[in-house]
Amino acid sequence: MLYLKRKIDSFLADWKADPDRKPLIVKGSRQVGKTESISKFATENYTSVIIINFVEEPKYKMITTDGYRTDDIIKNISLIDPSKMFIPEKTLIFFDEIQEYPDISTSLKFFDIDSRFDVICSGSMLGINYKKIESNSVGYKTDYKMWSLDFEEFLWAKGYDDTFVSNMLAHMKEHKPFNELEMTVCNSLFLDYSVLGGMPAVVREYISKGTFERSLDTQRQLIEDYKEDIRKYAEGIDQTRILNVFNQIPPQLAKDNKKFQISKVASGARFKDYRGCIEWLNDAGMTNICYCLNFPELPLKGNYDETKYKIYFADTGLLVAMLDEEAQEDLRANKNLGVYKGALFENIVAEALSKSGYGLFYYRREDSTLEQDFFVRSTSYLIPIEVKATNGKAKSMNTLIESKKYNDIRFGIKLTHGNIGYNERILTFPYFCAFLLKRYLKEADLPESIKEK
Repeated sequence: MLYLKRKIDSFLADWKADPDRKPLIVKGSRQVGKTESISKFATENYTSVIIINFVEEPKYKMITTDGYRTDDIIKNISLIDPSKMFIPEKTLIFFDEIQEYPDISTSLKFFDIDSRFDVICSGSMLGINYKKIESNSVGYKTDYKMWSLDFEEFLWAKGYDDTFVSNMLAHMKEHKPFNELEMTVCNSLFLDYSVLGGMPAVVREYISKGTFERSLDTQRQLIEDYKEDIRKYAEGIDQTRILNVFNQIPPQLAKDNKKFQISKVASGARFKDYRGCIEWLNDAGMTNICYCLNFPELPLKGNYDETKYKIYFADTGLLVAMLDEEAQEDLRANKNLGVYKGALFENIVAEALSKSGYGLFYYRREDSTLEQDFFVRSTSYLIPIEVKATNGKAKSMNTLIESKKYNDIRFGIKLTHGNIGYNERILTFPYFCAFLLKRYLKEADLPESIKEK
């Protein structure tokens, strides 16, 4: 099976090279490639690999019968399967699907102190059990959040190397427009990525066949798997509410005002009844929540209204898979994004920002038409980000930049279908550059004109 190069590959190599490495917990939603990447790393770097999957082999939940100490666990694993070899310094123990048995995290303290064996834990629904896992293993583990493929990993899958991405970043830092060929190639790649999303199964099928054939079937199966997870892991009445919220995301994103309205989910629905459902979807890694700022200023932490938010899918391919039949056909056959154009590009920017490590925030002033899609921060500035379906004026952004009222804002970034540009304190980049914004803001010399308010 075609292996897709992932960013976790280099993280795992660095983790193993650290003499003080602690047990590792890899979090992420279902089918983003966690098990595949960890298994490949394990077979290439260890003489013995012990894989314990708590879903496929629930009998291993009994390995802590005698306690959580390393020797007791090893003894009980060997009782169940005497063929498993525990070679000090050369063995990786991989506990997979630990959401089924979060108690195993108590053992991480003992594995860390013992230090004879490396341990990696993973699971597709870890977020919903993570408070328990955290309390059992605080101070004795390292965390890593894994997502579906971002655009850079998609480019790797298509055969482009790091030079291609370095060239894109160089264009951004020099504010130098791409030539016609570069724009054509990058826009085409990005549109394919937008339609497919980053789920490895979908991308692998597209790479091997060279077409969108069966990609929709694979995406729709993933949607059904996600809904099955909701039925399996959510409790009681919340199952129906969580499914209702999940199904409401595409139509609410298609509106001009993309703020999520609980009242549209069910008759008489109230925020306090649904708050846990929205957090559940977020914790499960299925969605990204974008909160409304109380006021566009630093710091962002604590400066938002938790009752006002937009909900995006963590993988844009899932949004695409939930569109109606007519929209699907138009999208795949004609690359026409129709009524969902704004929703699709806004979702993919939200996804790119989240995968870069940003929290998601927007701003909407109730007493005016002032609304801003996203905000990110650099060391010194708060930076508004506008996602434009057409290359029109960014009136709200101009107000934020020019008004003395918003002291932390010096300039803005507009993402469009067009090329790189700079005008009146607004930097314009193509959509396909969204995944590079964090690197750009860290490394670029900003124009002198935007450093003074």
